[in-house]
Amino acid sequence: MTDPERDPGAADRAERARKLFAGPIAFLKSAPALQHLPAPSVPEIAFAGRSNVGKSSLLNALANRGGLARTSVTPGRTQELNYFDVGSPLVFRLVDMPGYGFAKAPKDVVKKWRFLVNDYLRGRQVLKRTLVLIDSRHGIKDVDREVLEMLDVAAVSYRIVLTKADKVKASDLAETLAATEAEARKHPAAHPEVIVTSSEKGMGIAELRSAVLEAVES
Repeated sequence: MTDPERDPGAADRAERARKLFAGPIAFLKSAPALQHLPAPSVPEIAFAGRSNVGKSSLLNALANRGGLARTSVTPGRTQELNYFDVGSPLVFRLVDMPGYGFAKAPKDVVKKWRFLVNDYLRGRQVLKRTLVLIDSRHGIKDVDREVLEMLDVAAVSYRIVLTKADKVKASDLAETLAATEAEARKHPAAHPEVIVTSSEKGMGIAELRSAVLEAVES
């Protein structure tokens, strides 16, 4: 959690974030390849995570709109970079990236998606922060570590977000959070504080909105 004494602007930012996410948010486009990306005119915040980690559900909760991002029980449903405009006039964009680590797709398709994500993360100058989503029930897996290390090497600032926190016992959640924060401290490009969320219960959503705005304005 953000300490108001260490960050005196936290309350103001939280209110501005609330208003921003309560305002206009619209799907812009899906980009199957880098040449289809929109012009790099505003800051971008990207969402990464294993397939079925709850990216689309979290985006919907963040925007307080049920159908903004498609959700699916089928791993690998998101196959492109999906862009969402936030604010009118436009303030920044959210980018929903293809999930990684799934097995129910042809290997050439998986390879293509992986190259798309890697190239985007490494080369997008307006990318302010990547939010790496980790399922609270499982913690950080080897496939997640590969992505964290890739972000470290590319010097892309990222922050870990635990999802589905309502699906585990409080004691298990505390254990997973401690382990995740300990691992985050080992990665040079990682934000040291982990945000715990539940799309269903609304846990951590206000904090996540503030974190997004803080990254946009940094």
